[in-house]
Amino acid sequence: MSGVPEKIETWQMVRPWGKDEQGNVIEGKLERTSIPVPELGPGEVLVEVKGCGVCHTDLGYFFDGVPTVTKPPLTLGHEISGVVVAGDEKWVGKEVIVPAVMPCRECHICKIGRGNRCLNQKMPGNSLGIYGGFSSHIPVPSIDLCEVKNRGDMPLEHLAVVADAVTTPFQAAKRADLQPGDNVIVIGCTGGVGVYMTQMAKALGADVVIGIARNPEKLKRALQYGADFVINSTDKGPRDIRNEFRKICKENSLPTYGWKIFEVTGTRPGQDMALELLSFIGKLIVVGFGLAKNEYSISRLMAFDAEIIGTWGCLPEYYPIVLNMVLKGKIQIEPFVETRPMSQIAEVFEEVHKAGSPARRIVLVPDF
Repeated sequence: MSGVPEKIETWQMVRPWGKDEQGNVIEGKLERTSIPVPELGPGEVLVEVKGCGVCHTDLGYFFDGVPTVTKPPLTLGHEISGVVVAGDEKWVGKEVIVPAVMPCRECHICKIGRGNRCLNQKMPGNSLGIYGGFSSHIPVPSIDLCEVKNRGDMPLEHLAVVADAVTTPFQAAKRADLQPGDNVIVIGCTGGVGVYMTQMAKALGADVVIGIARNPEKLKRALQYGADFVINSTDKGPRDIRNEFRKICKENSLPTYGWKIFEVTGTRPGQDMALELLSFIGKLIVVGFGLAKNEYSISRLMAFDAEIIGTWGCLPEYYPIVLNMVLKGKIQIEPFVETRPMSQIAEVFEEVHKAGSPARRIVLVPDF
């Protein structure tokens, strides 16, 4: 079939950063190579990648020793938009977003509606064999695809961020049972996911959204995109943040109880703040991932009648809803996205790893 390449061009993670038995640093390596185009089975398609976002999860796999299901060498990348070029005929030629996690749809977890955490799920750049988004093409199940229609002048490559950075907050809001009129705190409101968590909370009807982060310019920007109040956490401990939060509540006749707190940073300081802010009948939703450990008296949950909830990925069924929110302008992505050639992947990984939270999500565009 036309449009099907002889090989898939890709940037593989040959090895992640690590240490040998003597404690010597082993430098990570990304390498351009070619891999086979697999034979497509029933219900499978080949997507020509138009853009793939650089997520902190990718950096965790490469720099921080977070293990992947498929052992290296493999291609990272799970925020993908593209065009179907082969496979399931009813999909060929369509523009699509590839969900970051694709459930099996057969197991008990899937059947009770929790397929976003299916134990047999396929995630590009992790558990979809060697295939990931930092490539020219990727094979995926067609049942999970989100078709892009009527995108106007929105670049298809920009919509790659919907695959994770925008849909993950929607799933988190669902886990929190976020309702119109709720009060929300977003810790890490200026990060790659936090900017969308803040907007999502407001778009879904939150009454008040308080954003917490460190960068003053980004905090100022957050006030234009969903946040009603912001707190700069630079050089402040959890109790300092709690006191500023209570001051905001007092000055604006807001309750200090019942807040839904979304912790997006995945860092110990951010999580410690969230735990300090969790109070009576509140909910803490853990969105960000990190390797740090926290100390907390879980008996406080009993005393507060409060909840701590984890959330992972997003059900593919929700993607059309989120995409519609983006295309209708309820969620803004253009101020938070920039594109780079995929050939710059090594430099971009290093840049984002050092920056921690760049001003914009970088989407890599294939230039093989």
